Amino acid sequence: MTPAARIQAAIDILGALNETALPADRLLRDWFRARHFMGSKDRAAVSERVFAVLRRRAFASWRIGREEPRALVIGSLLAEEMLPETIAQLFDAGAYGPSPLTAEESHAVANPPAGPPPRHVLGEYPQWLEPELTRAFGDYLLDEMAALATRAPVDLRVNTLRASRDDMLIGLRSLNVACEPTPFAPFGIRVPSGEGLGALQQTQFFQTGAFEFQDESSQIAALLCDAKPGASVLDLAAGSGGKALALAAAMHDKGEILAFDTDATRLKQLRPRARRAGATIIAATGNREGPMWGDGLFDIVLVDSPCSGSGAWRRNPGAKWRLTPARLAELNALQSKLIAAGAKHTRPGGRLIYATCSVLACENEDVIDAFLPDNPQFKRLSADAVWRSVTASNPPVSTPPGMKDNFNATPLNTGMDGFFACIMSKV
Repeated sequence: MTPAARIQAAIDILGALNETALPADRLLRDWFRARHFMGSKDRAAVSERVFAVLRRRAFASWRIGREEPRALVIGSLLAEEMLPETIAQLFDAGAYGPSPLTAEESHAVANPPAGPPPRHVLGEYPQWLEPELTRAFGDYLLDEMAALATRAPVDLRVNTLRASRDDMLIGLRSLNVACEPTPFAPFGIRVPSGEGLGALQQTQFFQTGAFEFQDESSQIAALLCDAKPGASVLDLAAGSGGKALALAAAMHDKGEILAFDTDATRLKQLRPRARRAGATIIAATGNREGPMWGDGLFDIVLVDSPCSGSGAWRRNPGAKWRLTPARLAELNALQSKLIAAGAKHTRPGGRLIYATCSVLACENEDVIDAFLPDNPQFKRLSADAVWRSVTASNPPVSTPPGMKDNFNATPLNTGMDGFFACIMSKV
C-alpha cells in the first residue's frame, strides 16, 4: 500500500468506529481479517494512524475545526508537525488514496486557530468531564492525562498453578522477549515495549496456561481480596474471568469460586481459560440463583464493577470519546446496585471488595461514601494494611503508591492502569 492508501484506510476505519460499539483494537482485527492483501507493515501503519487520531482527537478537532474522520486524520498529521505540503501530497487523489484537500481544508492546514489550545485540548479529554477529572487529579490534571495518553506496556500474570515468575522470566527471555518483573505485583511480568502481543499468545507458555495477560493494577486488586485456600468467593461481575483466575491461583485451587456475569459472550471465555490454567474450582453462571449459589453467602465478594474504563484509556483511547453524561449516570446507578447486591451475598465475618478500572471519584469514593452510612455492618479496612499482610509471605514486595485507606492507582503515580479498590469487612 502507498502512504496515501494507508491514510484512506485509517479514514475508513475511523468512520466504521462511529458505527459500532466495538473498541478500536477489536474493529481493527476484524477489518484486517477481511483484507488479506494487507501486509504486516501496512497493518501496523494503519493501526498506528488510527490510534494516533484517538490519542490526539481533541487537538485534531480543535486544529481543523471539524470532527469527521477525514478532518481528524488531517489534524493528527498536524499534531505530529507534518508540513502542509507533505499533507497535501498524501491527499493527492492517487490510487486508493484520499481525494485532494479542499480549499477549506487547505486553509485550515495553513492557518492554526488564534490563541493557545484550551485546557481540555491540552489534556485530550472530553470538555464535559473536566469537573470530574479535576476532582480526581487537582493541579496534576494535565500531567495525569498526559500519562493516560501514553502507550501502555503489556503486563502478564504468572499462573502459580503452572509456573514460578523466575522460571517464566527465563523462559520468555529464551524466546528473545524483553521482559522484567513488575515493580509491585509479586507474580507480574512486564513487556515494556507493549509489542508482540500476538506472538506471546502463540507461545507454549501461554497455550499451557503458564501466564495470563493482566495489568499490574488488576493483579494487585485480586491480591487485595486476600483469598485463602478453602474460601468461598463470589466474583459478582466476572466478565471473562481474569480476576477469578488470579483468585484461583491465590487459593492454590482449593475452595470455590462462583463467577457471575450477565454478559454470556464474555463469560463463556472463562471455561476454556480455566481449563488452560488448571483452575478447577471456578464455576461460571449467568443465573442469579440455583444450586451453584449454595446458601448465597460467601467469605469474599468481589464487585469489579462495570465503569467508564477511564483508568485504561492508555489501552482504549477511543473509550473517552464515546463516554457521555447519560452513560456515566447509567454506570453510577449500576455501581450502586452491584455493591448493594454484593453486600447481601457477604456472610458475617466476610469481606466485600468494590473495585473499578476508573479514576473518576463519582465511580469510586462517591459509591463507597453513599454505601457505608446505609450499611453500618460494613467497616472499611485499610488497603495498605491488607496489602502488607497479603504480601508478607512473598519475596520482598514494595507498597505501590496510592495504597492508603483505598487503593488508587494512576499511570502517573504507579506506571499501571488507573484502578480503585476498597476493602470492607462485615460484622
